[in-house]
Amino acid sequence: MALKDQIMADLKQAMKDKDQDKLKVLRSLKAKLLEREISERKEGEATLSDEQTVEVLMKAAKQRKESIEQFGEGGREDLVASEEAELEIINSYLPKMLSEEEVRDVAREKIEALGAENMADMGKVMGVMMQELKGKAEGSLVSKVVKEELS
Repeated sequence: MALKDQIMADLKQAMKDKDQDKLKVLRSLKAKLLEREISERKEGEATLSDEQTVEVLMKAAKQRKESIEQFGEGGREDLVASEEAELEIINSYLPKMLSEEEVRDVAREKIEALGAENMADMGKVMGVMMQELKGKAEGSLVSKVVKEELS
């Protein structure tokens, strides 16, 4: 079953179960997916691939993480808890993310393969890394690891 179809099926189930928290998150995701689908249309209809769906989900997860950080700094623990619950639901649809060590292993491999030696080569390494790790690791983590390895 496609990831988008799974989200829609879970949305229907959340309606039946009257699970308001999950329903709110899934409706939000449905809106974001629909918005992305519309933007992808050229002529007629377009359906999102699982990869595109994961991109939308990762963006939503990133927004939640940023909100958690902001609310935490502002001392709004009630909102932090709410955002963390939403993030947990979103993460349940995302593929397992790579750990920092796994990203570091890939980075070392790519740096060696490309013959990168210093920070001037970071763009070249990042391009290859992000293409390979898209949907498997956050860009900020990849960037941090590549900087450390090139330093």
